[in-house]
Amino acid sequence: MLALATSLQAVAQGVDGTWKGTLQAGAQKLTMVLHLDKDAQAAKMDVVEQRVNGSPMTVNVLTDDSLNLSIGQMGLNYTGRRNGDKIEGTFHQMTFVAPLNLERGDVSFNRPQEPVPPYPYETREVTFTNPSGQATLAGTMTYPVGYKKGKRVPVVLMVTGSGPENRNEEVFHHRPFLVLADYLARHGIASLRYDDRGTGQSTGNFKTSTTQDFAKDAACGLDFLKATKEFSRVGILGHSEGGGIAYMLGSEGKPDFIVSLAGPACKIDTLMLLQMNGLGRAQGLTVDRFKTVAEVRQQLAKADSSVWMKYFLDWDLRPYVRATRCPVLALGGENDLNVPVSLNVPELESNLPKNKKNMVKTYSGLSHMFQHNPSGDPTKTAMIEETISPEVLVDIATWINGLGQ
Repeated sequence: MLALATSLQAVAQGVDGTWKGTLQAGAQKLTMVLHLDKDAQAAKMDVVEQRVNGSPMTVNVLTDDSLNLSIGQMGLNYTGRRNGDKIEGTFHQMTFVAPLNLERGDVSFNRPQEPVPPYPYETREVTFTNPSGQATLAGTMTYPVGYKKGKRVPVVLMVTGSGPENRNEEVFHHRPFLVLADYLARHGIASLRYDDRGTGQSTGNFKTSTTQDFAKDAACGLDFLKATKEFSRVGILGHSEGGGIAYMLGSEGKPDFIVSLAGPACKIDTLMLLQMNGLGRAQGLTVDRFKTVAEVRQQLAKADSSVWMKYFLDWDLRPYVRATRCPVLALGGENDLNVPVSLNVPELESNLPKNKKNMVKTYSGLSHMFQHNPSGDPTKTAMIEETISPEVLVDIATWINGLGQ
């Protein structure tokens, strides 16, 4: 009877619902998820390893027993037939063809480092504004465990990496800034993390903004924290592009200290040559895709004509690093393919002004996300349970507290 009930339920559901499967794309395994609604004739696609979430698909055919879906601008097509709780199908993209079989269900992720309410500390929803950018930034203030009004503690403003990201810097189904805020709060350090302009609850136009605009947003965040007069030291903690923004503001004397997590300290176009060749090899290529910086610039400008990309390709962090006088904690991963330490660390060490409180550290085995990732391949990020290496969390809190009041 149980088997009959299950079978009848599957028939009643038809093709509607969420389906998952694994696509073998060369050396990569990609987790594909389809969200189907026959009545609405609607379909969306997720590709977990490529940060694709809810990408709309064109419905050519969608019945209870067959489907034909496409995304024209990607040259992508999927055809399949339902057989009970399975869909047997074929994935096409340009000249690539491979089987893709799906089963009912969504992909779940285990994130043991993420805090679960109730928290042993106070959080508060706040906003601050950047009038010149016509942006109101919405974020979360997190106070240390046992904090009482009038107690002056250090605070960090968290600045995300490239792309529109929320206050938790949610990427690959990880929320590193949430984990960081929780750890810092448990070790006497306050934080403010905020949604990027035009993202989440923040207003403003992300698409027409450059890194310089995002730096102005962060500067307004620092001003907001200083104006509260609640904190002893007001620093900035940035990841990737956010780490580069930290140097931009450091050169203007705005933060009291900087924590740069894989923040670039070199010329971006030179870095992109190493990055794109390194990522290509990690994902199965046996030779470098690009020989020169000029080739990389041409390719990236062709793929993305946004004002952000135009600014980004000309971004040179070295002058900002040379002008940064506040204490700096600069951390990197040995397996970071996005900001390779082989280029970045020598630039830091030669350009960062001497300061006995500075600390530049490279971690063995860690990726751009500061996870233990032997290949460094970002497409592995989502399936790794660790969000941030505990060693990195310890070093950040220890270093900030070691600066004194």
